[in-house]
Amino acid sequence: MELEILFFWIIAFMFIGYFVLDGFDFGVGIALPIIGRDDTDRRILINTIGPIWDLNETWVIVGGALMFAAFPEWYATVFSGAYLVLLIILLALIARGVSFEYRHQGKGVRWTRSFDWMIFFGSAIPALLWGAAFANIVRGMPMESHTQTVGDLTFVSEFNYTGSLLDLLNPYALLGGLTTLALFFYHGLTFISRKTDGDLRERAHKLAIWVGVAVAVLALAFLGWTVAAYFSLVGLVLSAVAVVAFLASWVAHLRRRDGVAFAFGCATVIAAVWSLFAALYPALMRNLSGGEDLTIWNGAASETTLTIMAWAFLVIMPLVIGYQAWSFWTFRKRLRREDFESHADAPAIAEVRSAG
Repeated sequence: MELEILFFWIIAFMFIGYFVLDGFDFGVGIALPIIGRDDTDRRILINTIGPIWDLNETWVIVGGALMFAAFPEWYATVFSGAYLVLLIILLALIARGVSFEYRHQGKGVRWTRSFDWMIFFGSAIPALLWGAAFANIVRGMPMESHTQTVGDLTFVSEFNYTGSLLDLLNPYALLGGLTTLALFFYHGLTFISRKTDGDLRERAHKLAIWVGVAVAVLALAFLGWTVAAYFSLVGLVLSAVAVVAFLASWVAHLRRRDGVAFAFGCATVIAAVWSLFAALYPALMRNLSGGEDLTIWNGAASETTLTIMAWAFLVIMPLVIGYQAWSFWTFRKRLRREDFESHADAPAIAEVRSAG
């Protein structure tokens, strides 16, 4: 396999991992003010992701770094064209991370509730905008390409985004954003059902059933639009897999098989995001202005750079996956309300180490 193709799918792997892992983090944050009826409930919800949320976010950092190093033109075009969208995502993630650490520092309901709403919006906004951003990547952007001639060779040396923010707010992107918002909410609710007990688990279970209906409608519309507009056989198969996996997750959730429902929910996210990359391949960005597309061939870094990165990825990535697996195994136990009522004055994130 050529290095350009390899790194396209490595980057796809990193973003798939990010959406699977941070996706349920987003869902928990969205659920916080909805099913958390009192402070103890909300502390339990925060602690379901307390030991792992920051590790989950490293996947997008590594994915962005790989884009920058392997396909610098892709990185530059996406980050310049969707600069405001990505900035809003970054600010929302910062607000969410700060809130996890500071909500227990003050005294009074107003302080705590303010940070709870920051967690909610810091989860809901990225869940919405990530879907819109990736829908725009699949759809393409208006770009101006510049050519350069060296000897007898003429090649594209630069792509510049020429659209506006309104170009990014197209119906396809908005549908993609609503789909990921609903899917991550469902993903988080199944994770809560797997990690908690008692009334909180029951509320998450009941809400996930209704959110699942919204996911089914939105996902069928978005994946159907994607397959129809950007057809690939692999994309069609993966979209079908995503639909079947989601139905299996929803049925397992109805039967109170929490672990199975969450596992099939993960499979749904994997197949859905993978189908978007399959719809995009071999392009990195379609040119809606009618010029040459940005592809893995004209947007890649040098072969030397790709070779060094491939060896580094081969060494480092197993360590990351191993540590992630160890974290999940260490904090695998369900969280119960009585554990938190006996630690009423403890910091929210720190409680899980004694409760789990």
